[in-house]
Amino acid sequence: MSDSLSPMSAMFGSVPQGHRSGFACFVGRPNAGKSTLTNALVGTKIAITSSRPQTTRHSVRGIVHRDDAQLVLVDTPGLHKPRTLLGQRLNDVVRTTWAEVDVIGFCLPADQKIGPGDRYIAKELAEIKRTPKVAVVTKTDLVEPQVLAERLLDVQRLGAELGLEWAEIVPVSAVGDSQVGLLADLLVPLLPEGPPLYPEGDLTDEPEQTMIAELIREAALEGVRDELPHSIAVVVEEMLPREDRPADRPLLDIHANVFIERPSQKGIVIGPKGSRLKDVGTKARTQIEALLGTPVFLDLHVKVAKDWQRDPKQLRRLGF
Repeated sequence: MSDSLSPMSAMFGSVPQGHRSGFACFVGRPNAGKSTLTNALVGTKIAITSSRPQTTRHSVRGIVHRDDAQLVLVDTPGLHKPRTLLGQRLNDVVRTTWAEVDVIGFCLPADQKIGPGDRYIAKELAEIKRTPKVAVVTKTDLVEPQVLAERLLDVQRLGAELGLEWAEIVPVSAVGDSQVGLLADLLVPLLPEGPPLYPEGDLTDEPEQTMIAELIREAALEGVRDELPHSIAVVVEEMLPREDRPADRPLLDIHANVFIERPSQKGIVIGPKGSRLKDVGTKARTQIEALLGTPVFLDLHVKVAKDWQRDPKQLRRLGF
């Protein structure tokens, strides 16, 4: 496992013999259910989800603690044919992650036939010889048993056609909590033996500020027009405890900017008389307070960063 994925190793107590620890990543085309599955396995929300494709924009790590193993899940952006510099960078994130993990889970949604996007990824996976690959057929709650059986056969044929050997083929429903535990049971034996990589109780290594920005972006994605999702980026500028508050009534002030690409998009995000932005703030604040366990005052501003998805300088400023 390369150092770029491994955290600083800490001292742990006695580790049972045969304990396994390592990294697995979920890949698939956009909106294949990767983030929902990651959250289900970890048991809490660490990756934002949306019905919009390409919601995930960087690798998010979730940690599954078991008596016999520690499984670190790396949720990656959906691999796609990029149309912007941002798209290219997201694909680079995916491929870098593939090279560093111990096992790859390829997510294929049960409610859609195998398409060109799935083949594109499968061909790339076939080139990676040493890393075991598990086919995960997601969203099984959305289809009848007969359709699911057909989909499982399609996945088997896809592997045979491309010389892609599946270590396992597993149908799961993260929403219906069907076979999620079984998936973990099948991934663990594919990890190397070793002590835990993270302390007990850690569920992610995401910085709080990044998670907060993501929760705001998730709230902003809800209900916007189709052309807008990829244009939204969020940066948390400041997080400060409110001064002069009694110890039993703390308040955290969070100031964040919601960036869009064109002035014409500003009205969509803000809404009539600021109603949409207010709604975004209310939804995001509820999620942030649940994450941090403290009351929050959330101050949101909408700003234009012209064509940021195509501008290397803007991408750097926005953390890509």
